[in-house]
Amino acid sequence: MPKKNPLNLNALQLKTLTLLQELARLPDHGRPAPEPGAVIVTNLPQPHGDHFHVGDAVVATRDATGLANLAAWLALERKGLIKSSFPVAVVLTPDGLAYDTGLAGTLLHRAHHH
Repeated sequence: MPKKNPLNLNALQLKTLTLLQELARLPDHGRPAPEPGAVIVTNLPQPHGDHFHVGDAVVATRDATGLANLAAWLALERKGLIKSSFPVAVVLTPDGLAYDTGLAGTLLHRAHHH
């Protein structure tokens, strides 16, 4: 069984990568990058108040501090998961897109309609 978090990302790095992965899936934020299999993410949300919206999900602002944290971006870049253009854009590498943070269900709160 593959190891959870094989790159030993800390909590801030895991949360930041989770949010970038979700933003990469959204047409207002993600588009194919020049590198094969990579996605560039721009138009990063500016959290205000206690939450903000990422597509159809609501994210607590406290879980998004890494979006504006240079150290978190540099750590993700060192581990080969992103290429940083802090603070305006990021390229998620194929490894970054595929990395299972295990946090999407925890960070991204979606309404459950029945």
